[in-house]
Formats: sequence, structure tokens, C-alpha cells
Amino acid sequence: MLIGYMRVSKADGSQSTDLQRDALLSAGVEEQNLYEDQASGRKDDRPQLAACIKGMRSGDTLLVWKLDRLGRDLRHLVNTVHDLTERGIGLKVLTGEGAAIDTTTASGKLVFGIFAALAEFERELISERTKAGLASARARGHKGGRPYKMTPAKVRLAMAAMGHKETKVGVLCEELGITRQTLYRHVSPTGELRPDGTKLLKSH
Repeated sequence: MLIGYMRVSKADGSQSTDLQRDALLSAGVEEQNLYEDQASGRKDDRPQLAACIKGMRSGDTLLVWKLDRLGRDLRHLVNTVHDLTERGIGLKVLTGEGAAIDTTTASGKLVFGIFAALAEFERELISERTKAGLASARARGHKGGRPYKMTPAKVRLAMAAMGHKETKVGVLCEELGITRQTLYRHVSPTGELRPDGTKLLKSH
């Protein structure tokens, strides 16, 4: 089933969902399967989005006009996409920067997978940053603390990043919290899996 979600930023009627509604209807969503919130981009309370997602089942697809209609910020967006993936629910973005996301296509599934990896990676970062001793040691420039560790989420992100020529390896390693040696043991300079990377993904 196709489910459509719309959002406008003001609740005083000064903005209209007409453009979003027309696009969603044209994409095949039936009128009775449209949900609408009137809330600012950063407002936590979105009752219709919550109801929409709660009522969806595995095999359904959520359609939004633009990606920014769905998430109030990057963290909320990533976690929402991750939760949809876990439940077997698809997502299709009709226009804008996120239009590459369409889980009914192979390339769309790849983009969707990267979002899931980002959510996993974000949780790992939060966990690591709660370790005050390690954070303090790093802030002082010490090399002590937990060994550099590659995880499945980091492998997937590294594969996606290394596939782009503009990626700076040093910056990538810093963001992932690993050394160049660790990176290249798992992923090639062109983003292909190496034996250690394949082994790590298969073990999880």
C-alpha cells in the first residue's frame, strides 16, 4: 500500500499542502491514505506522522514530496529512515535533493542502506562519546584508550565514501575514528570490499 505524508510549516493556514497533495495523488496514493501535519520543521510533536508510521505494515511504501517534509533535523530523519527499514517499510521521495531515495529501485535501496548505516554509526558515536575518560584523553592528544575499531556500519560508510573521488581519506578516517591502515584493510581506494571487510560484514 502507498501512504502519503504532507507537512506545512505554519498552522495558521498561510501555507497550503496543495502542491504536495497533487504530487502524492499523481504518484498513486489514494486520498484516504494521505496524512497531514501543520508544524514547524523543528517541532517534535507531529501526531499525523506518528499515526501514519504506526499504522504502516511490512511491504507498504511511505511517499513524501520532499525529504525535508519527513525529518525535523538530520538525526530525526536518519532514525526515522532506519526504523522504517527495520520494519520492512519502503520510502520514496518524489522531488528535491532526496529524490534518489526510492526503495522500489536498486539504486534507491543503496541510498536507503546508507541511511541505515548512518543511523547505526550515529548510535556508535553516542556510545563512544559517553566514555569520558577516552574523550578526555583524545582532547589532550593522548593515544591511549580503546583501540581503533572497525564496525559493519563504518565499513558501509567507508565503501560509499571511497567511491567518490572528492573524498579525503584523512578526513574520512578522522570521522570514523580509525587509522588509514585499518581503513585500507577493509576497503579499497575505490570503495570495494577487501577480505577483512567481507569477513566483518558476514560475521554480523
